Amino acid sequence: MFSHFQKPRRVVITGLGCVTPIGIGRTAFWNALIKGESGVRRIESFDVSDSPVKIAAEVRDFDWEAQLNPKDRKHVPRTVPLALAAAREALEDAALSPNDFSLAERRAFGVVLGTGGGGLAFTEQQYAYWFVGPANKASVYVIPSSTHGGLSSELSMAFGLRGLSHIVSTGCTSSTDAIAYAAQHIALGRHDVMLTGGVDAPIAPGILAGFNLMTVLTNDFNDEPQRASRPFSLNRSGIVLGEGAWIYVLEELERAKTRGAKIYAEIAGYGATCDAYHRVRLEESGDEPARAMKLALEDAGRNPAEVDYVNLHGTSTVLNDRIETSALKLALNGRAIMTPMSATKSQIGHPQGASGAAGLGAALCAMHMGIIPPTINLDEPDPHCDLDYVANQARKADVRIALCNCIGFGSKNSALVIERI
Repeated sequence: MFSHFQKPRRVVITGLGCVTPIGIGRTAFWNALIKGESGVRRIESFDVSDSPVKIAAEVRDFDWEAQLNPKDRKHVPRTVPLALAAAREALEDAALSPNDFSLAERRAFGVVLGTGGGGLAFTEQQYAYWFVGPANKASVYVIPSSTHGGLSSELSMAFGLRGLSHIVSTGCTSSTDAIAYAAQHIALGRHDVMLTGGVDAPIAPGILAGFNLMTVLTNDFNDEPQRASRPFSLNRSGIVLGEGAWIYVLEELERAKTRGAKIYAEIAGYGATCDAYHRVRLEESGDEPARAMKLALEDAGRNPAEVDYVNLHGTSTVLNDRIETSALKLALNGRAIMTPMSATKSQIGHPQGASGAAGLGAALCAMHMGIIPPTINLDEPDPHCDLDYVANQARKADVRIALCNCIGFGSKNSALVIERI
């Protein structure tokens, strides 16, 4: 059996930056998580008066123009300023200034980001200019800026990073896979430092309509948006779209120690599987999501009894939440019922390909604040969802080992284990 995550060198997180629907910056994000605040509101970025779905978790109170030169603003998707701001904060948090790096150091510093939609909303906007008008508002860079790959290039160019510049796009598991991919490059000695994480901004008219066609979005709480995202609740009725960026600095452990870096956690294990079942539905046994979590624990050299916290995928759809609950029982055996877990999407909606990176941010919050964020809106649990979801109120806890779970379209499953050191 081949190793899912070879790690001759240990890899740690030394920086975190984020732009989220509940706060700009890691401190604001963590504080809002602990308070159980919701970022779901009526959509403001376009007219939803004729849409059956009128709510989403949009990023607000963010200085979009500060992230780019004026001449570049019309040429890039919304994901770029989100990622740039989060990356700048992550680099500052890690006390790294790429401007001071030698050429060799720049070549050993890479970028791997996860995204689901990438520039899809930008493509929608640009084609509207062409076919509806005014055509002179369209960008000459509509094609390169619409591709997912352009997103990592923008970060590489902004910071002069000459290592690999890659995008991972595996649906909702994108950023979990990207973080693992970035960590493996460091573990194998191919790079010393990586910017990694996830960014997505899928809140646009066509995307909203497309998700609604699949009947996965809730429209039951348009008048009470903050109650809309309710994973594991009996009366949940679907996903709430979200957006945001969660970016991390990863580096090799000894390098981080030598320069006196603050270390958040070690990337200890990773596992990934596929149900090979359906374009959007999960196979109902939960076997493959469970196997991904087991592989991550095996990779970390840990057993279920050592897991202090699980960050859940928790989409707020009837079937997914039940299957994830079953998968956790299979993965953690008898320990599932006594392991605290929570669903970050209850507060930030579903940021698609950035989901795993957002969940990692919540797990780091639990580790370093000593408080597990809650699953809000869990007033009446589904009887089929009978685990400890830390309902409605944050809980003090000593979290040393955390498991982060992700489940994506195409029946993909990915999990990370992180450990405080």
